[in-house]
Amino acid sequence: MTISTIIIFLLVLGVIVFIHELGHFMTAKYFGVKVDEFGLGFPPKIYGKKKGETEYTLNWIPLGGFVKIAGEDGENRDDPRNFGAKPVWQRAIILSAGVIMNFVLAIVIFSAIFMSGFPTDVTGVDKAELPAGTESYVQITGISEGSPAEDAGIMAGDKILKAGENEVYGVEDLQNYTAENQGVNVTLTLNRQGETIQKEVFSRENGNGQGAIGVSLSEVAIISYSPLEAIKAGFVHTKDLTVYILQYLKQTLYELFTTGGTTTDVSGPIGMVSMTQQAAQMGFVVLLNFMALISVNLGIVNILPLPALDGGRIVFLLIEKIKKSPVSTEFEAKIHNAGFMMLMLLMLVVTVKDIAKLGVWGKIMGMF
Repeated sequence: MTISTIIIFLLVLGVIVFIHELGHFMTAKYFGVKVDEFGLGFPPKIYGKKKGETEYTLNWIPLGGFVKIAGEDGENRDDPRNFGAKPVWQRAIILSAGVIMNFVLAIVIFSAIFMSGFPTDVTGVDKAELPAGTESYVQITGISEGSPAEDAGIMAGDKILKAGENEVYGVEDLQNYTAENQGVNVTLTLNRQGETIQKEVFSRENGNGQGAIGVSLSEVAIISYSPLEAIKAGFVHTKDLTVYILQYLKQTLYELFTTGGTTTDVSGPIGMVSMTQQAAQMGFVVLLNFMALISVNLGIVNILPLPALDGGRIVFLLIEKIKKSPVSTEFEAKIHNAGFMMLMLLMLVVTVKDIAKLGVWGKIMGMF
C-alpha cells in the first residue's frame, strides 16, 4: 500500500461523493431552497469564495464533500427558502437526488467502458461466440500471499505472453507448462502496462491449493459496443449489479440477525484502499469499473432506511406525510445522531478487521 494508492483512492472516493452531493445541491437550487455552502473535502477550510448566496469552499480533509442546506435541521419552517418549508415531495426528491446521481454516474461510466472496449472474462467461452475480430489474452487477476509469483515480483494485471518459448493463448497453456516444469524455475514473458518484461518464477510441486506459482488467471477479451448498445449495456449492467449487491446485503443481514456473525466479506476504508491498488494495477479501465461499483454501493447504502442516511431522513418524511405534521426536530436529531454513532462504531470494527486481515499494522510498524 503506497502513497500513490492512497491518493488514487481519495480521488476515486472524492469524485463519487462530489457527484452525490451535487445531486442534493442541484435539486435544492431547482426548488428554491437556499444553499449556504458547497464544500469539496471536509473542514477545516483552506479557501472559500462566495458567489450569490452560496459559499464554495475547498477543505483540508479530502474525503468527498458536503452541502449545507438552509433549514435542513427542520428549523425556521416559516422561511419559504428553507428546506423544512418545502412540500414533502420536494424534500424527498432533494434527499434522494444524491443516490440517483450515484446510479447515473455508474451508468455513464459503464456505458463509456462498453463503448471504448470492455475487458470481459471469456474463460471457457467458445471463441466462435465472440464478435468477429475479437482477440483474447491471459491476464493475472490475483497473487497469493507468500507465493513464488509474489516473490518474483509478478503483479495482478500482468498479461502473460509466453511461458518459456511457448506462446500463451489460454489459461490451460500456462497451467500445462508449469505442471510439466515442476521443481524448477520457469521464465514468463509479461506485458505490464504496455512494457514487455520477463520474470523468473519457481514452479513448485505442491501449491497447497494455490497452483504451481500462486496466481489467479482469466482469459480476457476486449469487446466494444456501438453507442446505443453501450448505453443499453450500461443500464443493464448497473441494474444487475444493484440486484447482486442487494442480495449480498440481504444474506449478510440475515446471517447477522440469525447467527450473530457473517461469512460474507465486508471491507472498510483500508480494505477499499487495497482493492483500489489492485484495480489500478490492472489498468485505467478496471479502475473506472471499480469506481462505478463503489458508486452503486454508496447509492444503495445511502438509500437504506437507517438513521443519519438519506433513506432514514426520507422515512421521517413519510411519517410526517402520514401524521400530517412534522416529527419533533429534537427527536429526529437524537435518532440521526445515535444512528451516526452506530455507523461510526461499525466502521471502526470493520477497519480493525481490515487491519488484521491485510496485515497493515505490521507493514506500518515495519516502516519505522
